[in-house]
Amino acid sequence: MIVHNYLRTIDLAQAGQISVQQVRNYEANGFIPPAERGLSGYRLYTQKHLVAIKTARSLVGGYGWQQARAIMQAVHRGELSGALALIDERHAKLASKRLQFEQTLTALSTLAAQSAPLSSTRHAQHAQRLHVGEAAKQVGVEVSALRFWEQQGLLHPVRDKSSRYRLYDEQQMRRLREVEILRDASYNFNAIHLTLDELAAGQPEKAIAAVEKRRAELARTSWDCLAAISSFQSYISEFWADLVTSL
Repeated sequence: MIVHNYLRTIDLAQAGQISVQQVRNYEANGFIPPAERGLSGYRLYTQKHLVAIKTARSLVGGYGWQQARAIMQAVHRGELSGALALIDERHAKLASKRLQFEQTLTALSTLAAQSAPLSSTRHAQHAQRLHVGEAAKQVGVEVSALRFWEQQGLLHPVRDKSSRYRLYDEQQMRRLREVEILRDASYNFNAIHLTLDELAAGQPEKAIAAVEKRRAELARTSWDCLAAISSFQSYISEFWADLVTSL
């Protein structure tokens, strides 16, 4: 139920537990509807503005400042469908990230399972060494990818003493497969470097723990979005019901 008693800026600030300047900022950025002006020119706020502030703060917690602002601005323009589209966009990104984390964990688990000790040094010296084209074919990537990854410091093929051709021994082929799996899991180059170091040190559990931590943080963000949606729905139902009927 809307309370028709007007609130001064300082009253709204105190009720919303923010500063007077923040109230002005919220209005300027469209987080709350424009206030009416009294005969003296002072802003006159209502219960709608107080609920809008609380809703906006809840949205910021789950959707971030920019996305929350865009959502509230859309509502205050009377564009509920636009606000809902922005909400769906955020949820789609969260779902995509969740899938990425699951794929990354699968990749790291695969790498951890493959991290058996390499052959002895003596055997490795006589093991087959592949040229760049053969190495790329075995892993299923383009030769240009191997050259680029080498430029990024991810691969270190040996050089044939006479021809100077790049050669991939057992160790470099394993590293190549690790890079390909991590790139397929959307790792950036800095993350690949760190993960390769952990794998080389026999510590794949560190990389796995880091991804699991990020997955837990994502779950918390999803929960914050759920709480924000509840607040948003209440705000719309109480003060913008006509927008719902127009959908």
